[in-house]
Amino acid sequence: MKLFNYYPSNPRKLDPKLEKRIFIHSLVFPAAFVLLCWIIELIKATTSIHFVRLGVYPLHWKGLPGILFSPLIHSGYNHLISNSIPLFILFFALIYFYRRISYRIFFLLYILSGISVWLVGREAWHIGASGVIYALAAFHFVSGIIRNDIRLLTLSIVVVFLYGGLIWGIFPIDPKISWEGHLWGAVSGVFLAFYYRKYIIRRDKFDWEEEEEKDDDEEEEDGDQAGEGRNTVEEKRTPPVDGSTG
Repeated sequence: MKLFNYYPSNPRKLDPKLEKRIFIHSLVFPAAFVLLCWIIELIKATTSIHFVRLGVYPLHWKGLPGILFSPLIHSGYNHLISNSIPLFILFFALIYFYRRISYRIFFLLYILSGISVWLVGREAWHIGASGVIYALAAFHFVSGIIRNDIRLLTLSIVVVFLYGGLIWGIFPIDPKISWEGHLWGAVSGVFLAFYYRKYIIRRDKFDWEEEEEKDDDEEEEDGDQAGEGRNTVEEKRTPPVDGSTG
């Protein structure tokens, strides 16, 4: 799909139509996911239906469906509001930058974080999208560092500044918070960042990157020429092999 093979960076070579398409495409699914969470919360608030039992309950068969449903369920509007913005931003960034493997990564992060909580979490109902958020944040941060891509590094810095406080969520500070979901979500993100480290995000170089490479090449050429000059001088100072002294 051409849309997923387009990786812009050089301002002189941008395709405005594809830029617009990929931007809109990157907005759709994150917006739909967050909207679904809000619809479920509104249904819960306006009816007597409670969805808590669709969360993850570790090491019990009744908690297995929560691997799929728990990120969609929240304890209230405050919980949902605190999760909606970071979830939308991080999910949007995943689709925009990773294109062809973005949905695969999201699915794996979603499932791995849920399974991990089911295996090692406390015996309680674990709900909320926080585990997925931690997984996305950890993935973006680590992947941006190990890829040494200027755009992804910038994204990593943004993640740290905006959501750096998330680090405290992986510790058992508040018994009402599923720190297990946060911790294992982050572990899942780090694992997948390393697993997909060889996936190449093709892009054109920035102008300043090309200039740096040219400067490096010129310095190497100057060094080679200087070396050739020294060799020539040394050869001239070497006495002839067949010269006689009389």
